[in-house]
Amino acid sequence: MRNIAAVLQKELRSYFNSPIAYIVIVLFVGFSSWLFFRSFFMANQASMRLYFTMLPWLFMIFAPLITMRLWAEEKKLNTLELLMTMPLKDWEAVLGKFFASLFLLVVMLLLSLPLALSVSALGNMDWGPVIGGYLGAFLMGAAYLSIGLFVSSLTQNQIVAAIIGFFLCFVMWIVGENIVVFMAPASLAGVLEFLGLGAHFESIGRGVIDSRDLIYYLTVIGFFLFLNVKGVESRKWA
Repeated sequence: MRNIAAVLQKELRSYFNSPIAYIVIVLFVGFSSWLFFRSFFMANQASMRLYFTMLPWLFMIFAPLITMRLWAEEKKLNTLELLMTMPLKDWEAVLGKFFASLFLLVVMLLLSLPLALSVSALGNMDWGPVIGGYLGAFLMGAAYLSIGLFVSSLTQNQIVAAIIGFFLCFVMWIVGENIVVFMAPASLAGVLEFLGLGAHFESIGRGVIDSRDLIYYLTVIGFFLFLNVKGVESRKWA
């Protein structure tokens, strides 16, 4: 845990000692709030459903921006080998970087809480779907971050990492959408629906906390972190 904490602190200092974290947080909070209130008063309903409907698409953009530099910059600056010469296991470095990006995502979600409190003050809001929405957003965001972190380990170009990360997150989301499931062969429809990030997020967002959805997200996160470890290990084969 000491090694993971050391990498975590290093990455958080890198985030917050530069404009990166502040720009991402301000853009996310400002843009998401504007989009939400743009339609909230027309709906005339004390509900956060619209906000949680937008979050998957916003995180699809912001998660790759958060993770794009984590490994790509190490490769570009030739500091990866220096990092790995320390008494540090590959999986410890991966988890340290993942938790740093997850910390930033949690800060973004916490700063959106005033939206929920404002909506609650304007009407009789049901907090069940809101709590489920935040839990789903946390798990979905963590899954996006694990994907982005894996992609960042494959290249030293941050822009390439962001673009591929966005594309892979999009594929993981869209694969379970109704239009894709409808067009797929009947034998694959159930599999595609289960593999898509969207169906599980929508289930939790309704306030229904199903262990199958939790296991799904933890499996996706674990799978891409495992690939990340293998991607970092591949430097030994070069």
